[in-house]
Amino acid sequence: MVASWNSIPLEITYRVLGWLTFTFWSVGFYPQVILNFRRKSVVGLSIDFVVLNFTKHSSYLIYNATLYFSSAVQKQYFDKYGFGEMIPVAANDVAFSAHAVFVTAVMLFQIAIYERGSQKVSKIAVGIVVAVWLFAAICFFVALPTHSWLWLISIFNSIQVFMTVIKYTPQAYMNFIRKSTDGLSIFFILLDFSGGVGSYAQMAVQSIDQDSWVNFYGNIGKTLLSLICVSYDLLFIFQHFVLYPSKKALISPKVVISKENLEPLVSSDSHQVSENV
Repeated sequence: MVASWNSIPLEITYRVLGWLTFTFWSVGFYPQVILNFRRKSVVGLSIDFVVLNFTKHSSYLIYNATLYFSSAVQKQYFDKYGFGEMIPVAANDVAFSAHAVFVTAVMLFQIAIYERGSQKVSKIAVGIVVAVWLFAAICFFVALPTHSWLWLISIFNSIQVFMTVIKYTPQAYMNFIRKSTDGLSIFFILLDFSGGVGSYAQMAVQSIDQDSWVNFYGNIGKTLLSLICVSYDLLFIFQHFVLYPSKKALISPKVVISKENLEPLVSSDSHQVSENV
């Protein structure tokens, strides 16, 4: 028998946290998209970060959608972890993944059409993406004869964890080299951080209700995703507000007096004096 909720308040809390997480993570993409659109530039946004992020979200969508919709995969999950456990993927997980793939594709399009300076996709990022999808294809053919679909989607879950670990690194390194976070939307980071906290809290609520921590290691990808997101977002927040605060606000417009502003005053006074003479 499939597990059910023991507490209605906890079930409601679980669902509210899930959709709040979806909202934070989904809306979080748009400040960066809007910033790129307004500037007509992606300078300051790491292209490698976006490329790696697209592979990350694509693999996560495959995992979430398959486990949520496939009865065959769900049966394999229950056979492994017990029919008393709950599926560790919620509707909001599927919705978030699908939306994330779409918006990241929009960012890639912006990178293609907007000013990006001297930036281009690094050979390392291309190599990682090619290697990851080649590995996934090999795993598919390994799983095919025995229909080991749960094992296969766990590979995609592992891929998204791996990509999450490395995808933030190019952006953090770029901020360090430029000594600036200009071009990276801080609202994107703050909402991403909120989503990570909400995702972890949602899993904790389910574990408390079931008196079991299986969903944490049964969906280790979601667990690590939350922890990694929160860790890197804290780093970006520290870079933005402490290490490399914007210097624009430090320059008072009253102090800046250009030569052009002085010249009309001088010539006007000189003209007036000569007229009086």
